[in-house]
Amino acid sequence: QVQLVEAGGGLVQAGGSLRLSCAASGIILSINSMGWYRQAPGKQRELVASLTSGGSTIYPNSMKGRFTISRDNAKNTGYLQMDSLKPEDTAVYYCSTDYNGMRIWGKGTLVTVSS
Repeated sequence: QVQLVEAGGGLVQAGGSLRLSCAASGIILSINSMGWYRQAPGKQRELVASLTSGGSTIYPNSMKGRFTISRDNAKNTGYLQMDSLKPEDTAVYYCSTDYNGMRIWGKGTLVTVSS
């Protein structure tokens, strides 16, 4: 069964840090690009960071400098390091990758940043 499971979310004060993880099963995460997305209440899902199979990273301008995407191929797990968090970073964070031409998603992990 192909599955992505996010973990590491929680409540953090503004200025703090969190490290999210995305454990993959039934799929080799390094074969395709993977991405982290987030969706805040009442807003559309947006890209936070992506990592190609070759190791190149892509960050939207609004995310540069505070978020770092990485992957541990031995653990088949992706990560999102989030620093200097702001209340507006509050959202459900999802990881995603491609499998047999389909985009698959985890169920997400909630990040809440208090002011």
